[in-house]
Amino acid sequence: MTATLTRSEWTSSADAHGARVDSLVADHLDRRRRREAHPVEDFLFTYYPTRPNQLRVWHPGPGVRLLDAPEYDGRRGYTSVDGVTGLDPGEVERRRDSTQWIRELLAATADRQPQFGCFGMHEWAMVYRTSDVRHEKWPLRLGAEGTDRVVESHKIACSHFDAFRFFTAPARGLNVLQPTRQTQPALEQGGCLHANMDLYKWAGKLMPFTPSALVLECFELARDIRTLDMRASPYDLSALGYQPVMIETPAGKAEYATAQRSFAARALPLRRQLVALCDELLQPGG
Repeated sequence: MTATLTRSEWTSSADAHGARVDSLVADHLDRRRRREAHPVEDFLFTYYPTRPNQLRVWHPGPGVRLLDAPEYDGRRGYTSVDGVTGLDPGEVERRRDSTQWIRELLAATADRQPQFGCFGMHEWAMVYRTSDVRHEKWPLRLGAEGTDRVVESHKIACSHFDAFRFFTAPARGLNVLQPTRQTQPALEQGGCLHANMDLYKWAGKLMPFTPSALVLECFELARDIRTLDMRASPYDLSALGYQPVMIETPAGKAEYATAQRSFAARALPLRRQLVALCDELLQPGG
């Protein structure tokens, strides 16, 4: 099923998208101009590869053609024939292998039973028995020794490779799993905060094929998850207005798991939408 949008129709959508992105990235861009780092909000712009100017470009997604759209001339992933612009089938085909890999990862994660018992210990394992912390300007809430005791008194069960790879060397052996890039599709599960934040990464990697509305839903989910991720971390960020989730206490564990379940519920339909997008792209002539 295809749709063809007149210039007034598609520019209205593109303008609304641009305004939404501007509101989402304004604080980050202001801080960047002042060269001010932020331990929570910078993550989406430094860890993930999509930059604000890339996020601002509106993409309609498969099956949508644009009339009178010279703005897309020469833009990778698009082609124009007789004044009608749409996705470039050649680019879709060139990226078939990566699309297939993303699809397999997302589908396997969606079908796997989510787990809610990790309590965000991945962030604690990243500072275990080391003075080389990632956010050195911010103190550890329990101090170095107290942080180490929390790690040693908990079961560490991180299933996410891109979190596990930042564990300190002494913490790696404490994890009940040893994730690798190769085992990622076999281990990733929908209760994991990082797996759900990564929906934004996969939506970005599939651009320009991903409809921009879906990209921004994934962005907003990742932003909200990041807030919990750092509130439950060992860092004291109360000076920035982030009250800690004290995962070393029963109440903190319950608060974390409840939020984790809520994020998993938000993530599942987005994950399934990305799987459906991959399926559409992988169809012959998709």
